[in-house]
Amino acid sequence: MIKSKGFGVAAVLLMVAAALLVIFACVNPSFFSSLTGTPAPAYAAAMNKEELIDLQIIADEDEWASLLENATSEEYIPATVIINGEKLENVGIRAKGNSSLSTVARDETSDRYSFKIEFDHYISGQTWMGLDKLAVNNIYGDASYLKEYISYDIMDYVGVDAPLYAFTDISVNGETWGLYLAVEAIEDSYAKRVYGSNHGQIYKPESMNMDIGGQLPRAPNETGKSPQATKENEELPQNINPDRKGGFSDGGMSGMTSNAVSLQYTDDDISSYTAIFDNAVFDATDKDANRVIAALKKLSAGEDLAETVDVGAVLKYFAAHTVVVNLDSYVSNMGHNYYLYEKDGQLTILPWDYNLAFGGFQSGNASDVVNFPIDTPVSGVTLADRPLLGKLLEVEAYADLYHTYLQEIVTGYFHSGLFEQTVDAMDTLIAAYVEADATAFYSYDEYQTAVAELKELGLLRAQSIEGQLDGTIPGTTEGQKSALDALVDASGINLNALGGQGGGGGFGQGGGGGFAPNNAGFGPGGGDDFDPGGGGGFGRGGQGDGGGFAPIGGGFDDPNSNDRGEPPNFSAPEMESEMPQMQGERPEMNNGSGNNSPGNSPPNASAEQPTDVQLKDAQPASTSTYDAAALPVLFGCAVLLSAGLLFVIFFKRRR
Repeated sequence: MIKSKGFGVAAVLLMVAAALLVIFACVNPSFFSSLTGTPAPAYAAAMNKEELIDLQIIADEDEWASLLENATSEEYIPATVIINGEKLENVGIRAKGNSSLSTVARDETSDRYSFKIEFDHYISGQTWMGLDKLAVNNIYGDASYLKEYISYDIMDYVGVDAPLYAFTDISVNGETWGLYLAVEAIEDSYAKRVYGSNHGQIYKPESMNMDIGGQLPRAPNETGKSPQATKENEELPQNINPDRKGGFSDGGMSGMTSNAVSLQYTDDDISSYTAIFDNAVFDATDKDANRVIAALKKLSAGEDLAETVDVGAVLKYFAAHTVVVNLDSYVSNMGHNYYLYEKDGQLTILPWDYNLAFGGFQSGNASDVVNFPIDTPVSGVTLADRPLLGKLLEVEAYADLYHTYLQEIVTGYFHSGLFEQTVDAMDTLIAAYVEADATAFYSYDEYQTAVAELKELGLLRAQSIEGQLDGTIPGTTEGQKSALDALVDASGINLNALGGQGGGGGFGQGGGGGFAPNNAGFGPGGGDDFDPGGGGGFGRGGQGDGGGFAPIGGGFDDPNSNDRGEPPNFSAPEMESEMPQMQGERPEMNNGSGNNSPGNSPPNASAEQPTDVQLKDAQPASTSTYDAAALPVLFGCAVLLSAGLLFVIFFKRRR
């Protein structure tokens, strides 16, 4: 017979310990990650964004020549790579890209392609320090070399799960190839690093391959137009599908993307969303697809948004995305260059491809970029066409949270001096490599000019955003059209010097026209071609003539009319919510004209309003979730609790 009271005490202590452990873990989910979380992979430290990666490629001369000759086929060849001294053999390498790929392929003077390096393409399980795939980007359309770097840096600053990035100096078979930007591919290694081994599904929605190149990016000619904008009656690019759902519509090229890419709900048929599911990063089942469709259905209806969307993560993404004005993306009629992450029916958007940020694509003139409206931050489409952003901004509390993230970037990244320090530090790091870059798209002098312009552009952009947040500058397109004098003066910025798709500048720059609040008024530029970076589009250019077919212009206007072309279509519901200041103040927003015309309607009064708990859940910089790695801890708690119960039962019976 057990006479000792020690067993009773032990039983009580075991049960109390188990209960306390469970309660503590529930209150602090990060507790599990501290015990069972996977440590950061070694490549994360090796991809130090403040240092340069040395990348040597060694390939058979004939195979390398074949890769360059047939780059658009995007077929892998085997190669040996040496990264910071670590040698890996039988690595797969191929050219990558879309418009930049086809542009370089057509140019007989350049082989400066972007590349994908797949470490496990030929040898299963082979990685570089844990990384399965690396993208090295050729910095096409960016005379400053810094647009993509700074864009990811801002994403990283505000808490977006951006891929890792660092500049890399590349050589091929012992010869210098050029300075590139290395970016962690958003695939298996990324998913495990960011979300753990029990991660969800990732998709890269893409409905078409848009080839709008023609030449390597160069500065505009003496007429102010890009080199492409010199022919009469240029035809549309051949691979634009005229039968694509939606066709061409007033206000731009919204028909270029499918509802799937825009994340709009169509129906419950998986085949209606091939633009998403045909581009799954991992093997996706019908069950996976149905979860996404169910989420899109709720999103389009504005229902259960806190469960359907990772609100905090998505709003941080769009805050940073709005700051850098990247229109080659989800927020324009292109509707691409992003990844969609789904876990348990909840959606998150992930950043990708920012070489044309800061006004490098469909941007208009410098004033359009500097004063890009924060409450209607779309181009060629409306917020109704982009529900992942539009439906959140219909909810006043979420719009306030979005403004808070914008203010955080303006205050912490720009006003603090961090932006200028980062630009200067990167300039110091890469300047000598840029000067020696024999394959560069721009000269070293152009690079130096572009760096200075980027710095000035960024500071003016932050100034405009702050004005839009405090109400002194309208935050919508319609509001800005009726308050031109309130806008930040960007006349001192030479947008062409920064480079871009088709040579920088964009619609109206140098040629007159575009939506140029501080100078040219409304009207297309002087070009006649379809040219996202150049002038007017289809239709007669010149002062005051009809708009023509311009990517952010007015659609197909009558070329013989005397009407002025439409301004860049950033139309979307105006946000009339108050803006939460960092100090807690909430001044009224100045929405300019208070326009309630179609496409610029006020927030939906019946839209779902989040609870305080939902808002609290949306705000942390990062969230922790339980996964399979936590099971050992849970099992240990169960063992402790069970042991305590058994001690109690046994002890009572023996008594």
